[in-house]
Amino acid sequence: MSYSGFSKISRHDNLFQERVHDAYKSRGKLHEPSVCSECGAVFHAGRWQWLQAPADAHQETCPACHRIRDHYPAGYLSLKGSFFSSHRDEIMQLLHHHEKHERTEHPLKRIIAIEEKPGETLVSTTDIHLARGMGEALHHAYQGELEYHYNPEENLLWVNWAH
Repeated sequence: MSYSGFSKISRHDNLFQERVHDAYKSRGKLHEPSVCSECGAVFHAGRWQWLQAPADAHQETCPACHRIRDHYPAGYLSLKGSFFSSHRDEIMQLLHHHEKHERTEHPLKRIIAIEEKPGETLVSTTDIHLARGMGEALHHAYQGELEYHYNPEENLLWVNWAH
């Protein structure tokens, strides 16, 4: 697969520094509290949280719902290999568990879609760190080959896991 504009990342801390402004993050300060009209997350104390929305909360679409609506992922996780094929259900359960755990504390970390392609399953996410974390969870649990390709101009991360 060609990654035009992407660079292979070899950071020891596995964190990716966002170098450009993300168009899906708010440009200005949001009113507090604001509630997402689609998922119900509440913007309070400077971040999106799962809280009970006050009756007077402003209506705003959170960045995750905006990305989902536009189908514009920040991260992709590509899953390939014979081990993956033979353990697909177990591996997908691990990914869903990881996403659920992350989403509990961070409402903007969500899976957008899971797409089956010939010889590959592609998971798209609303957040680059969720894609990275799912790849690391797979590598920790099953080993295999794990690669990151980050495009700083688009703030887009491709994570490839094969086993």
